[in-house]
Amino acid sequence: MLAHFERLALAAGHLVMDVFHAGISVEHKLDASPVTAADRASEKLILAGLRAEYPDIPCVAEEEAAEGLAPRDPGQTFFLIDPLDGTKEFVNRNSDFTVNIALVRQGVPEIGVVYAPCSGRFFSGRPGRAESIEVSPEYGIVGRRRIFVREGKTPLTIVASRSHRTPETDEFIRDIDAAEIVSVGSSLKFCLIAGGEADVYPRFSRTMEWDTAAGDAILRAAGGMTRTTDGRPLVYGKRSQPGEADYANPSFIASGSIS
Repeated sequence: MLAHFERLALAAGHLVMDVFHAGISVEHKLDASPVTAADRASEKLILAGLRAEYPDIPCVAEEEAAEGLAPRDPGQTFFLIDPLDGTKEFVNRNSDFTVNIALVRQGVPEIGVVYAPCSGRFFSGRPGRAESIEVSPEYGIVGRRRIFVREGKTPLTIVASRSHRTPETDEFIRDIDAAEIVSVGSSLKFCLIAGGEADVYPRFSRTMEWDTAAGDAILRAAGGMTRTTDGRPLVYGKRSQPGEADYANPSFIASGSIS
Protein backbone atom coordinates (compact mmCIF):
# COMPACT_ATOMS: atom_id res chain seq x y z
CA MET A 1 0.00 0.00 0.00
CA LEU A 2 2.79 2.43 0.83
CA ALA A 3 4.41 1.83 -2.57
CA HIS A 4 1.06 2.57 -4.21
CA PHE A 5 0.76 5.80 -2.21
CA GLU A 6 4.23 6.80 -3.36
CA ARG A 7 3.42 6.24 -7.04
CA LEU A 8 0.19 8.20 -6.79
CA ALA A 9 1.86 11.09 -4.95
CA LEU A 10 4.58 11.35 -7.60
CA ALA A 11 2.04 11.32 -10.43
CA ALA A 12 -0.14 13.88 -8.66
CA GLY A 13 2.88 16.05 -7.95
CA HIS A 14 3.72 16.03 -11.64
CA LEU A 15 0.22 17.30 -12.45
CA VAL A 16 0.48 19.98 -9.78
CA MET A 17 3.74 21.26 -11.22
CA ASP A 18 2.25 21.37 -14.72
CA VAL A 19 -0.35 23.81 -13.42
CA PHE A 20 2.26 25.71 -11.39
CA HIS A 21 4.33 26.35 -14.52
CA ALA A 22 1.39 26.98 -16.85
CA GLY A 23 -0.22 29.66 -14.68
CA ILE A 24 -2.52 29.57 -11.67
CA SER A 25 -6.18 30.53 -11.77
CA VAL A 26 -7.69 30.80 -8.29
CA GLU A 27 -11.30 30.23 -7.23
CA HIS A 28 -12.73 30.27 -3.72
CA LYS A 29 -14.84 27.70 -1.90
CA LEU A 30 -17.78 28.47 0.37
CA ASP A 31 -15.45 28.85 3.35
CA ALA A 32 -13.41 31.42 1.35
CA SER A 33 -10.39 29.13 1.11
CA PRO A 34 -8.65 29.05 -2.29
CA VAL A 35 -8.89 26.18 -4.77
CA THR A 36 -7.13 25.73 -8.11
CA ALA A 37 -7.11 23.38 -11.08
CA ALA A 38 -4.11 21.71 -9.47
CA ASP A 39 -6.16 20.75 -6.37
CA ARG A 40 -8.85 19.21 -8.53
CA ALA A 41 -6.57 17.39 -10.98
CA SER A 42 -4.43 15.96 -8.18
CA GLU A 43 -7.46 14.75 -6.21
CA LYS A 44 -9.05 13.17 -9.27
CA LEU A 45 -5.89 11.19 -10.03
CA ILE A 46 -5.36 10.05 -6.43
CA LEU A 47 -8.97 9.02 -5.89
CA ALA A 48 -9.08 7.07 -9.15
CA GLY A 49 -5.93 5.20 -8.17
CA LEU A 50 -7.05 4.41 -4.63
CA ARG A 51 -10.55 3.36 -5.61
CA ALA A 52 -9.29 1.08 -8.36
CA GLU A 53 -6.79 -0.64 -6.07
CA TYR A 54 -8.78 -0.61 -2.80
CA PRO A 55 -12.48 -0.41 -3.70
CA ASP A 56 -13.62 -1.43 -0.20
CA ILE A 57 -11.77 1.35 1.66
CA PRO A 58 -13.64 4.69 1.80
CA CYS A 59 -11.88 7.88 0.77
CA VAL A 60 -12.22 11.20 2.57
CA ALA A 61 -10.72 13.88 0.33
CA GLU A 62 -10.64 17.65 0.79
CA GLU A 63 -12.30 18.77 -2.42
CA GLU A 64 -15.00 16.09 -2.34
CA ALA A 65 -15.71 17.01 1.28
CA ALA A 66 -16.05 20.68 0.26
CA GLU A 67 -18.72 19.58 -2.22
CA GLY A 68 -20.58 17.54 0.41
CA LEU A 69 -19.40 14.21 -0.98
CA ALA A 70 -17.50 12.85 2.03
CA PRO A 71 -18.81 9.47 3.22
CA ARG A 72 -21.27 9.75 6.07
CA ASP A 73 -19.59 6.94 7.96
CA PRO A 74 -16.16 5.89 6.69
CA GLY A 75 -15.85 3.22 9.37
CA GLN A 76 -12.65 2.41 11.22
CA THR A 77 -10.40 2.16 8.17
CA PHE A 78 -10.30 4.89 5.52
CA PHE A 79 -8.04 7.06 3.41
CA LEU A 80 -7.50 10.77 4.01
CA ILE A 81 -6.35 12.79 1.01
CA ASP A 82 -5.21 16.38 0.69
CA PRO A 83 -4.37 16.74 -3.00
CA LEU A 84 -2.63 20.09 -2.53
CA ASP A 85 -1.84 21.01 1.05
CA GLY A 86 -0.70 24.61 1.25
CA THR A 87 -2.78 26.02 -1.58
CA LYS A 88 -1.94 29.52 -0.33
CA GLU A 89 1.76 28.68 -0.65
CA PHE A 90 1.07 27.36 -4.17
CA VAL A 91 -0.81 30.50 -5.19
CA ASN A 92 1.92 32.72 -3.73
CA ARG A 93 4.53 30.66 -5.62
CA ASN A 94 6.30 29.46 -2.49
CA SER A 95 7.71 25.94 -2.62
CA ASP A 96 6.20 24.38 0.52
CA PHE A 97 2.96 22.94 -0.92
CA THR A 98 2.55 19.17 -0.73
CA VAL A 99 0.52 16.17 -1.85
CA ASN A 100 -0.71 14.16 1.15
CA ILE A 101 -2.14 10.62 1.25
CA ALA A 102 -2.79 8.66 4.46
CA LEU A 103 -4.43 5.51 5.75
CA VAL A 104 -6.26 5.78 9.07
CA ARG A 105 -7.11 2.70 11.10
CA GLN A 106 -8.92 2.76 14.45
CA GLY A 107 -8.36 6.50 14.74
CA VAL A 108 -4.60 6.27 14.15
CA PRO A 109 -2.77 7.52 11.03
CA GLU A 110 -0.81 4.37 10.14
CA ILE A 111 0.60 4.95 6.65
CA GLY A 112 1.36 8.26 4.98
CA VAL A 113 3.25 10.03 2.23
CA VAL A 114 4.02 13.74 1.90
CA TYR A 115 5.49 14.95 -1.38
CA ALA A 116 6.58 18.53 -2.04
CA PRO A 117 6.98 18.52 -5.84
CA CYS A 118 8.43 22.02 -6.12
CA SER A 119 11.34 21.37 -3.75
CA GLY A 120 11.52 17.64 -4.46
CA ARG A 121 11.25 16.66 -0.79
CA PHE A 122 9.42 13.37 -0.29
CA PHE A 123 8.68 11.52 2.95
CA SER A 124 6.89 8.27 3.74
CA GLY A 125 5.98 6.38 6.86
CA ARG A 126 4.51 3.08 8.01
CA PRO A 127 4.48 1.58 11.51
CA GLY A 128 8.06 1.42 12.74
CA ARG A 129 9.76 2.97 9.72
CA ALA A 130 9.89 6.48 8.24
CA GLU A 131 11.95 7.45 5.21
CA SER A 132 13.17 10.46 3.28
CA ILE A 133 13.02 9.68 -0.44
CA GLU A 134 15.19 11.10 -3.20
CA VAL A 135 13.29 11.94 -6.39
CA SER A 136 14.75 12.48 -9.85
CA PRO A 137 13.75 15.37 -12.15
CA GLU A 138 11.71 12.76 -14.05
CA TYR A 139 9.63 12.00 -10.93
CA GLY A 140 11.26 8.65 -10.24
CA ILE A 141 12.52 7.34 -6.89
CA VAL A 142 16.31 7.10 -6.93
CA GLY A 143 17.16 6.71 -3.25
CA ARG A 144 15.88 6.29 0.30
CA ARG A 145 17.17 6.74 3.82
CA ARG A 146 15.57 5.97 7.13
CA ILE A 147 14.78 8.94 9.38
CA PHE A 148 14.21 9.35 13.10
CA VAL A 149 13.18 12.14 15.43
CA ARG A 150 16.05 13.60 17.45
CA GLU A 151 16.50 14.12 21.15
CA GLY A 152 15.47 17.69 21.88
CA LYS A 153 18.37 19.93 22.89
CA THR A 154 18.47 23.61 23.80
CA PRO A 155 17.73 25.63 21.84
CA LEU A 156 14.71 23.73 20.58
CA THR A 157 13.75 24.34 16.98
CA ILE A 158 10.09 25.18 16.51
CA VAL A 159 8.40 24.94 13.14
CA ALA A 160 5.50 27.34 12.79
CA SER A 161 2.97 27.96 10.07
CA ARG A 162 3.95 30.57 7.51
CA SER A 163 0.31 31.49 6.76
CA HIS A 164 -1.53 30.76 10.03
CA ARG A 165 0.44 32.20 12.97
CA THR A 166 -1.77 33.09 15.93
CA PRO A 167 -1.25 34.93 19.23
CA GLU A 168 -1.49 31.53 20.98
CA THR A 169 1.38 30.23 18.85
CA ASP A 170 3.50 33.27 19.62
CA GLU A 171 2.80 32.88 23.33
CA PHE A 172 3.78 29.19 23.20
CA ILE A 173 7.04 30.12 21.47
CA ARG A 174 7.82 32.82 24.04
CA ASP A 175 7.42 30.28 26.84
CA ILE A 176 10.13 28.02 25.39
CA ASP A 177 13.52 29.37 26.36
CA ALA A 178 15.96 30.20 23.56
CA ALA A 179 13.87 28.59 20.83
CA GLU A 180 14.87 28.78 17.20
CA ILE A 181 11.93 29.33 14.85
CA VAL A 182 11.55 28.06 11.30
CA SER A 183 8.52 29.18 9.28
CA VAL A 184 7.34 26.43 6.93
CA GLY A 185 4.10 25.88 5.04
CA SER A 186 1.95 22.76 4.76
CA SER A 187 2.53 19.33 6.31
CA LEU A 188 6.29 19.58 5.84
CA LYS A 189 6.34 20.78 9.45
CA PHE A 190 5.65 17.23 10.64
CA CYS A 191 8.31 15.88 8.29
CA LEU A 192 11.02 18.22 9.54
CA ILE A 193 10.45 16.88 13.06
CA ALA A 194 10.36 13.29 11.76
CA GLY A 195 13.68 13.83 10.02
CA GLY A 196 15.43 15.33 13.05
CA GLU A 197 15.54 18.84 11.60
CA ALA A 198 13.17 20.36 14.18
CA ASP A 199 11.64 19.53 17.56
CA VAL A 200 8.14 20.99 18.00
CA TYR A 201 5.21 22.11 15.85
CA PRO A 202 2.47 23.91 17.82
CA ARG A 203 -0.81 24.54 16.03
CA PHE A 204 -3.52 26.63 17.68
CA SER A 205 -5.50 27.54 14.58
CA ARG A 206 -7.92 25.36 12.67
CA THR A 207 -6.80 22.38 10.61
CA MET A 208 -8.66 19.48 9.06
CA GLU A 209 -7.71 15.84 9.32
CA TRP A 210 -6.63 15.64 5.68
CA ASP A 211 -4.17 18.47 6.43
CA THR A 212 -2.40 16.49 9.14
CA ALA A 213 -2.89 12.71 8.75
CA ALA A 214 -0.06 11.94 6.32
CA GLY A 215 2.53 14.07 8.09
CA ASP A 216 1.36 12.74 11.46
CA ALA A 217 1.74 9.14 10.22
CA ILE A 218 5.32 9.88 9.17
CA LEU A 219 6.11 11.60 12.48
CA ARG A 220 4.76 8.66 14.49
CA ALA A 221 6.68 6.20 12.31
CA ALA A 222 9.87 8.17 13.09
CA GLY A 223 9.27 8.03 16.85
CA GLY A 224 7.35 11.25 17.47
CA MET A 225 3.75 12.01 18.43
CA THR A 226 1.01 14.57 17.90
CA ARG A 227 -1.02 15.39 21.00
CA THR A 228 -3.91 17.66 21.81
CA THR A 229 -3.35 20.36 24.40
CA ASP A 230 -4.58 18.02 27.15
CA GLY A 231 -1.79 15.55 26.30
CA ARG A 232 -3.82 12.93 24.48
CA PRO A 233 -2.81 11.55 21.07
CA LEU A 234 -4.62 13.28 18.21
CA VAL A 235 -7.25 10.90 16.83
CA TYR A 236 -8.82 10.73 13.38
CA GLY A 237 -12.31 10.10 12.09
CA LYS A 238 -13.88 12.79 14.28
CA ARG A 239 -17.49 13.44 13.32
CA SER A 240 -20.63 14.91 14.91
CA GLN A 241 -18.50 17.28 16.98
CA PRO A 242 -20.52 19.89 18.90
CA GLY A 243 -20.06 23.26 17.26
CA GLU A 244 -17.43 21.97 14.83
CA ALA A 245 -17.28 20.44 11.37
CA ASP A 246 -16.68 16.78 10.71
CA TYR A 247 -12.98 15.92 10.48
CA ALA A 248 -11.88 19.20 12.10
CA ASN A 249 -8.90 19.03 14.46
CA PRO A 250 -8.54 20.71 17.83
CA SER A 251 -5.35 22.57 18.74
CA PHE A 252 -2.36 20.25 18.94
CA ILE A 253 1.39 20.04 19.51
CA ALA A 254 3.51 17.70 17.37
CA SER A 255 6.90 16.81 18.79
CA GLY A 256 9.88 14.52 18.62
CA SER A 257 11.68 13.03 21.63
CA ILE A 258 11.22 15.91 24.04
CA SER A 259 8.24 14.81 26.14
